[in-house]
Amino acid sequence: MGFMFSKSMNENMKNQQEFMLINARLQLERHLMLQNEMRERQMAMQIAWSREFLKYFGTFFGIATISLTTGAIKQKKPVFFIPIVPLSFIFAYQYDLGYGTLLQRMKGEAEDILETEKSKLQLPKGMITFESLEKARKEQSKFFIDK
Repeated sequence: MGFMFSKSMNENMKNQQEFMLINARLQLERHLMLQNEMRERQMAMQIAWSREFLKYFGTFFGIATISLTTGAIKQKKPVFFIPIVPLSFIFAYQYDLGYGTLLQRMKGEAEDILETEKSKLQLPKGMITFESLEKARKEQSKFFIDK
């Protein structure tokens, strides 16, 4: 009788472990999907912000360029063209970020860094561990109870 009871318990334990493994995997997949969804939303907000900024900056850039060009021609002073150069770089960057391929190029560069320059990504003193966190917590805690 003890053998049958033990066999049934082992089978139940095995089924429970399989269920827990499946549940943990499902929870991890959901967590990864949630993180990716949040990342995509943040990127979409960044692109939208860039496009909105471009509208306002583009208007400013257009008015400034027309005004400076008119002033340079009327007063015959080419020095008025100088502010157009840095403003055009800012405009080109914002346009490339909002509508161009800047994000794809940045993604490609980031992938290259991850593949070929891994050592530049390491944290000082290495990866954070549970032990290092506990040590720091114990040092800062005034009401530490060691169990």
